[in-house]
Amino acid sequence: MRAVLIPLDGGEPIELDKELTLLGRNEDCDIRFEQKSISKLHCVIVKMDGVLLLRDLGSTNGTRINGQRVRRAAILPNDILALANVKFRVLYGPQAAAAPPAPPPSDRTVSEEDKTIAGGVPNPLPDVYPPEPPAAPSP
Repeated sequence: MRAVLIPLDGGEPIELDKELTLLGRNEDCDIRFEQKSISKLHCVIVKMDGVLLLRDLGSTNGTRINGQRVRRAAILPNDILALANVKFRVLYGPQAAAAPPAPPPSDRTVSEEDKTIAGGVPNPLPDVYPPEPPAAPSP
């Protein structure tokens, strides 16, 4: 199954060519980023039974699917994936076949520029963080 991350800042597409892909700043990551907002070991994406599954690895600034912070989630085609403030549209299956080819592995570092997005389709499968309890009033 072909899966591609399309940067929303207009950079080169990133091919998810392994069954298990580790994303982060660490040199050992399959997809390495330079942004300080992304954790050294930020998240992992696994291809299983024609679906992409994501697991946040305790990142400081979080992983979001369509704006919802998640610990783990199924990524659906056309979802928006955000690692801290770095955002991608996720394409796989027939959509990914029409995507432009990914650059060679040496060019997989994402630019420093972060962009924001509007909209997005809610993912029905996220394992979300519980809401923060209201702050206690100070005496």
